[in-house]
Amino acid sequence: MGIENAILIGLSRQVALRSQMDMIANNIANMNTTGYKSRQLLFREVLVETAQGDQMSYVEGYGTLRDTSEGPIKPTGNPLDVAVSGRGYLVVETEDGEQYTRNGHLRLDDEGVLVTQAGDPVLDVDGRIIEIEDPGIELLIAKDGTITAGPGEQFRLGVVNFDNEQALKPVANGLYKSDQDPEPNEDPAILQGKLEQSNVQPIVQMTQMIDVQRAYEAMQKMISKDDDLQKDAIQRLGAVA
Repeated sequence: MGIENAILIGLSRQVALRSQMDMIANNIANMNTTGYKSRQLLFREVLVETAQGDQMSYVEGYGTLRDTSEGPIKPTGNPLDVAVSGRGYLVVETEDGEQYTRNGHLRLDDEGVLVTQAGDPVLDVDGRIIEIEDPGIELLIAKDGTITAGPGEQFRLGVVNFDNEQALKPVANGLYKSDQDPEPNEDPAILQGKLEQSNVQPIVQMTQMIDVQRAYEAMQKMISKDDDLQKDAIQRLGAVA
């Protein structure tokens, strides 16, 4: 394998490491984001045949893996905060259609509609907006998602599951969109006055960041060494000529 090929392989590894560092930095930046799920890059080996008939091995990032494990549940004392324990996502109506979230930091808007902090309405099990007649009344939210707002006024939060949670696509404000058909969660575990925290483990992420930084620096030294060898070879050939 020639020096130029070795440099190209090293550069492909550096590009992968930069992408990995960006992902780690994003995880750390969201360590305090409600309901955030840690992500990591997936890599694979790509073999490319050279003009000489040899094969070179490159590193290529081809996707992300989201850690769907439940984050710590933290009491907040706010009756409009809800944590989805176990499987399930709340259903939210947005300008781009229905989307889904594990961030249960909710509020009532000026019209008494139950919304996310970004102002998107949260839907009930029948896909309808939840509107409270008396926004000043204290809401009671049962484990199955039933909301009692007063005599004769009840709603039930829509909670859904997906066959493949990895296929959910993250968008803004802790929301996800999906091409899959959601399945109703018939037995949700809704915890009132609590929020699911990020499942990012800061110590693990910092350790990975150090490892990636060291690997990047080692690869840079290898590339610099190969470049020096190439320059030395050119100088020697020039001197002979």
